[in-house]
Amino acid sequence: MLFDRHFARVHRYLRRRLGDELAGELAAETFLQAFRSRRRFTGGEASVLAWLYGIATNLVRMNHRTEERRLRAYARAAAGLSGYEPAIAVEDRLDAEALGPALALALSGLSPALREVLVLHAWAELSHEEIAEALGCSSTAVRPRLSRARSRLAAGLGTPVTTEVEER
Repeated sequence: MLFDRHFARVHRYLRRRLGDELAGELAAETFLQAFRSRRRFTGGEASVLAWLYGIATNLVRMNHRTEERRLRAYARAAAGLSGYEPAIAVEDRLDAEALGPALALALSGLSPALREVLVLHAWAELSHEEIAEALGCSSTAVRPRLSRARSRLAAGLGTPVTTEVEER
């Protein structure tokens, strides 16, 4: 039931982070680890998705070097394309492939901790409290990390920082 209810969202998050090939493998590993540690889970139904994102995020951290190399390679490859136009992804969410090499380079320049907070917020659409639960920190720690991540990403893209009016 847990798998059926949440696999698609966890897989989508991982696919955006790591690409199709690795996403399936790590999504499966996320649910395997969740099954193995199910007795230690003490949260309720509302926090199970954040718990799964936390497991997935830890798996992503272990693949950080691979991810950074992929982002840099993507940036190099996309820089050579002529006539490339950035686009906005379905459901108004920005996708790294749609934004091209500048975003890939800016994301690769963030520390793993800042990148985790940013993508959990932007791609997984978690609230500050859910991000805190996924990363094992307080929600008060998430807010400045997210702010720093946005500022550094904006600086890397050469754009002004925009903030959301209200939290999800």
